[in-house]
Amino acid sequence: MSLLWITGLCVTALVVVRISNWWYRWSNPKSNGKLPPGSMGFPIIGETFDFFKPHGFYEISPFLKKKMLRYGPLFRTSILGVNTVISTDMDVNLDILRHENERLLGSENLKWKIIKDMDHVTCEHLSLKVGQGRFDLRDLASSLITAHLTPKVISGLKPETQSMLMESFKVFSFDWFRTSYILSAGRGLYNTLWACRQGMKMIKDVYTRRITSREKYNDFLETALEELEKEGSSVNEDVVVSLIFTLSGITQDTTSKAICMVVKFISENPKVLVELKREHEAILANREDKEGGVTWEEFRHKMTFTNMIFLVPTGYRYTIPAGWIVMVIPSVVHFDPEIYDNPFEFNPWRWEGKELRSGSKTFMVFGAGARQCAGSEYARLQISLFIHHLVTTYDFSLSKDCEVIRVPGALFPNGISMNISKRSK
Repeated sequence: MSLLWITGLCVTALVVVRISNWWYRWSNPKSNGKLPPGSMGFPIIGETFDFFKPHGFYEISPFLKKKMLRYGPLFRTSILGVNTVISTDMDVNLDILRHENERLLGSENLKWKIIKDMDHVTCEHLSLKVGQGRFDLRDLASSLITAHLTPKVISGLKPETQSMLMESFKVFSFDWFRTSYILSAGRGLYNTLWACRQGMKMIKDVYTRRITSREKYNDFLETALEELEKEGSSVNEDVVVSLIFTLSGITQDTTSKAICMVVKFISENPKVLVELKREHEAILANREDKEGGVTWEEFRHKMTFTNMIFLVPTGYRYTIPAGWIVMVIPSVVHFDPEIYDNPFEFNPWRWEGKELRSGSKTFMVFGAGARQCAGSEYARLQISLFIHHLVTTYDFSLSKDCEVIRVPGALFPNGISMNISKRSK
């Protein structure tokens, strides 16, 4: 055997040994204690594609079912290159959420400042769609949310700059993984990252001007700058810019999807629509200022059934190493037939008489404890206002092909086409 062959075999053997060793270390991460059971998938990629694989809306992810069957309700994996522990156990979820600046999204600001503007923007955007035929409900919801939220987050922009920033917020979405085809998913991810880059660049430019000019605008950016100037603050320029973009992008993405789901369920359940009309027409009849919009008192105390509508769900001795992500999956609990009767049935009356604004171990629509969603009241208010104007002012219908799937969040692969017309008095 020639020297060349021997050298080649040695190099090949060395490569195989190194790859095998690398794979073994990837599959068996180091830990000072006992890791939860599980598997890590392929190096770097992990189990990302299985986690994001589309599945029916009215079912638990096949990925989660497979893992839970094999490893139990707490297991390790790797998603998007990040070592992750996934919990579907209600006691563990509550413990994580409990132990983990309301100037923009807190109740007081919503009560006195935001509700009037939000009501006006919602009413205006709906009225513009009358007589236009079919339109995409998700686009409408995203537009009205960004139109209202953007000036509250970062104000004083030129009209063209604000328009471009709003478009970046709308493009930013978690829908990029809507397909199992790598090319299409890659294109969606590219568009999302591009929107993120452009949006953050615009925000950084405004941030730089604000630092120099010291002008006051009474928006979220001003609040962030005040925090930045505090002694010992851990906030820096990158954190401020990133926070503003992700706050706005995620708010429009999640809330617009919630609006779509609410309208879809309402349109498919005439009994629910009748009850909603009864509740909101009573609000109009009892309103002192007939020309005024929705008030805080009406939202908090007179929309009882409405608040039940959008609540439809959408102790282990393990060591979690530093740097790992713990991902809580409340939907598995929400869809457990041992906890809720007919969990996949749209039944708002199941929440009647229950406390819905604080989380519990069996109810985590908006999280719980210290990890309660900071924007939960904002989302409730926006959805409630949309429903109020929709059911009191318009007749509406959705196309029959508005399919909804999970990836793992809600996704409308064919869009959600809607038509509205003014109700006859």
